[in-house]
Amino acid sequence: MGSDHTPADDIVYDLVSVQYHALKSGYTYGKYLEDAEGHEDVQQFIRQCQQEDAQRAIRCHELLAQLTKDGIG
Repeated sequence: MGSDHTPADDIVYDLVSVQYHALKSGYTYGKYLEDAEGHEDVQQFIRQCQQEDAQRAIRCHELLAQLTKDGIG
């Protein structure tokens, strides 16, 4: 007996997955910054990536909240 599966399930799963990976990468950027010590251009790039992932996680959170509010997922 299978379970019902809806497109909304996929949307929620996809957003949670994107959010998870964006947040998880935030922990690794500290190591990347240490590795790039003395290379300000590389550190600047890593900080930019870190900021973009943080913004991505926030946007996923907003979209998930909206989907939940609308009763999807």
